[in-house]
Amino acid sequence: MSDASPTLAQIEQIARSTVADLPAPFATAAREVVLRVEDLPDAQMLADLEMDNPLELTGLYEGVPMTHKSVSYPEPWPDTVWLFRKPILAELATRDGVTLEQLVAHVTIHEFAHHFGWSDDDIATIDRWWE
Repeated sequence: MSDASPTLAQIEQIARSTVADLPAPFATAAREVVLRVEDLPDAQMLADLEMDNPLELTGLYEGVPMTHKSVSYPEPWPDTVWLFRKPILAELATRDGVTLEQLVAHVTIHEFAHHFGWSDDDIATIDRWWE
């Protein structure tokens, strides 16, 4: 990748702006989630998802969806939304007319939707992005 590629910090800033723009009830819940941006998913993440190609995973939600939590539920680590820079850039290269900001916002919203308790099928019914 060239030196002109967006940095981890630039992608994180786009994602944080996206989260800040969520409607109030969602923004409040989203503030409790750790947002991490890395170049690539680690080997354990890929193994857990039974994936071989790290460029196929643009984002990941790790945690217990809000719809499955209770006050007595033990939380050994915070819910985390991961965004992966190199897979996002690889995806961007295949999408004519889509900006980096649009793609990062899409991946961010998708992963936070999992935190809110939405399944991939639920998300697909309102998000026609991939068509």
